[in-house]
Amino acid sequence: MAANRRPTLADVAREVGVSAKTVSRVLNEDGPASAQTREQVMAAVAKLGFQPNLMARNIRVGGPDTTVGLVIPDLGNPFFGAVASSIEDTVRDRGLTLLMGSSADDPDRERALTDKFLARRISILMVVPSVGADHSHLKSHRAAGLPIVFLDRPGSGLATDSVVSTNRMGAHDGVAHLVAHGHRRIGFIGDLPTKLYTRRERLAGYRSALQETEIPYDRTLVTNAHDQHGASTATSQLLGLTDPPTALFAGNNIVALGIVTELARAGRKDVAVVAFDDVALAEALEPALSVVAQDPEEIGRTAATTALARLDGDRTRARTVTVPTRLIVRGSGERPAPALQEA
Repeated sequence: MAANRRPTLADVAREVGVSAKTVSRVLNEDGPASAQTREQVMAAVAKLGFQPNLMARNIRVGGPDTTVGLVIPDLGNPFFGAVASSIEDTVRDRGLTLLMGSSADDPDRERALTDKFLARRISILMVVPSVGADHSHLKSHRAAGLPIVFLDRPGSGLATDSVVSTNRMGAHDGVAHLVAHGHRRIGFIGDLPTKLYTRRERLAGYRSALQETEIPYDRTLVTNAHDQHGASTATSQLLGLTDPPTALFAGNNIVALGIVTELARAGRKDVAVVAFDDVALAEALEPALSVVAQDPEEIGRTAATTALARLDGDRTRARTVTVPTRLIVRGSGERPAPALQEA
């Protein structure tokens, strides 16, 4: 056998001196073979480093693959990394392997990824839906028993399980915390696109906190950014207004990094900040960053256990599980409004 060629079933059969069909029976445990033959086959497999083509076998026999397909929007976002890690930890105990791909929040790319996962006959499909995606094409797969779970955002065109955070309430709590420290001019920098479910829910929470305390909603204080650089630019623009905000609410962790970077660059230590999503090294900042923390590990764990229950035969009505957020007070959100500082 050539050194640069992967060993095949035929190579194992040749090593043992039996037919390829006999090797297949031993590996798949689907036919008679003597104990001696089984021992010889497994020894040859170990010697040659043969890896069975599980995908080909599953397609041939009509069974599912031992994999879980996960589509997320951004491989570099620590939030989705934590969700994926929790999913992997949970399904590993069932002998399942996690496959993951990034949609870049593009519905066409999301569809292409899900089609590739489905072609592998995956055991479970999990998707963080892209804005504008239509998931009705998955109806037949769900009807056939494939567990499908939406994460972080609900899908469209398909009634299936979803796991989301308390986005609206969490944003409300974060903004109310700033109001409690005397702030009346509070800027909001949300994610893009503006139709994104989490962005809409968090903006609604922002508005409800203002309404509760009879603070007028000012459109000039609301802007958007999809990356750290954009958030830095948005921060600079807000602070450059004739009547600038005294506090900022970051719509997610990436936006938060852009805000704190711009405030540090401008030497602005008087602006209070609360962020939705925790940030790595948040406690190392000066002051430490106050956040409305999601629980990505619980989101991943809940999604995985829900999918595994479906895999085990749960046929109850599709449900949405909401994972609570919590306000973590660290310092940046407790800076009092200038009027209070002067009092």
